[in-house]
Amino acid sequence: MKNIAVADIALPAKEAPRRRKWPVEVSIVLVLIGMALIFELLGWSLRGQSFLGNPGRLLIIILQVSTIGLLAVGVTQVIITAGVDLSSGSVLALSAMVAASLAQSGDYARAVFPSLTDMPAIVPVLAALAVGAAAGLVNGALITYGRLPAFIATLGMMVTARGLARYYTKGQPISMLTDQYTWIGSGANPVLIFLAVAVIFHIALGYTRYGKYTYAIGGNLQAARVSGINVTRHLILVYGIAGLLAGLGGVITSARAASGQAGMGMSYELDAIAAAVIGGTSLSGGVGRITGTVVGTLILGVMTSGFTFLGVDAYIQDIVKGLIIIAAVMADQYRRGGRRNA
Repeated sequence: MKNIAVADIALPAKEAPRRRKWPVEVSIVLVLIGMALIFELLGWSLRGQSFLGNPGRLLIIILQVSTIGLLAVGVTQVIITAGVDLSSGSVLALSAMVAASLAQSGDYARAVFPSLTDMPAIVPVLAALAVGAAAGLVNGALITYGRLPAFIATLGMMVTARGLARYYTKGQPISMLTDQYTWIGSGANPVLIFLAVAVIFHIALGYTRYGKYTYAIGGNLQAARVSGINVTRHLILVYGIAGLLAGLGGVITSARAASGQAGMGMSYELDAIAAAVIGGTSLSGGVGRITGTVVGTLILGVMTSGFTFLGVDAYIQDIVKGLIIIAAVMADQYRRGGRRNA
């Protein structure tokens, strides 16, 4: 038997130790803290007041963005599948109008449905959720069975739902809602609902088959099909959930305002997408977490509250928000490029 020298044996090359990278959420939290500190410094230097000195400011900020946060949780799941949902704000308005019409007090002489006044709050809530889910399911069906790009399908739903919201009462607002219904939007209830929904879908995406399928479809659609995932059914489910959460947003918005108006939720879909993208969700699909979306929502809230605190013009706020979205997308492209070149 031939002797083999140790030098003749090809040893595997020793891999250089890889640097451990921080989770994306950590970087986003640092951005949130840095933004809050900047507003604190500007508040003292420009106005002689503290931005963070008010203990209730954080609750107010979350309260202001809780509805957008609900939409963002749904939109995040859609974007993870490499899709997009432009209809959530309009679906919110339609759901709010339907819910408000079923939540009117019997004391109101001009109720939309005089025979359906003083209904238990669960009735308008379920109606709004049904409207939202139906709109989402239609989006999913148009994308999967109709072979329409998600952008076109949801854009069409955005215009249609907004038109239906206006047509529902010929553009007239719906008022005089019952106390039982408006209680849903009172106090910290919207915040609690938003956080509960965020926890539920954080668990669903991270620890269930639903989440695995969602990430698989966004990562590689063909591979997901080959692996046995019913892509059509799952995409319809994802868009249905996004619509359901838009319907829930309609309930909270109308309950807080104690009225239903066709103009509710205007441009909310863009804020929801912005919250998801700022929170680290990749527009290319396959990447994103609900925790990041929650922090992204808080960043939007802190930014809006801080600019209002400093008296910055609303148009300037939109410009800055747009620049932040562009920066977030560029950062995502840089991260993905780094992963491909690694």
